[in-house]
Amino acid sequence: MTDTIWALVPAATRWLDAANGRDDAELGCRMLKVTEEAGEAASAWIGLRGQNPRKGVTHTKEDVAAELADVVITALVAIESLGLNARETLETTAAKVQARIPHL
Repeated sequence: MTDTIWALVPAATRWLDAANGRDDAELGCRMLKVTEEAGEAASAWIGLRGQNPRKGVTHTKEDVAAELADVVITALVAIESLGLNARETLETTAAKVQARIPHL
């Protein structure tokens, strides 16, 4: 990930804190926002596949990718909002996943 992303995550967290505070209700909303963004990614996939006959094909692969990127950023902000370092958390989790993948 780029320095832009790692600068964005704490900045977005501070912005949300300033606008909405960081009580339990707000933290809950930030967790729910991850699910909302995932739903938008699912909706874009349905639109790409034309699964709604009334609407037809409404999205592109790029739309799906952009929605998935929103999920990633939203999840990183949620991690940071818990008072944790999102970058360290992601790197630790990535190392766990990497350890499960057989090396060829």
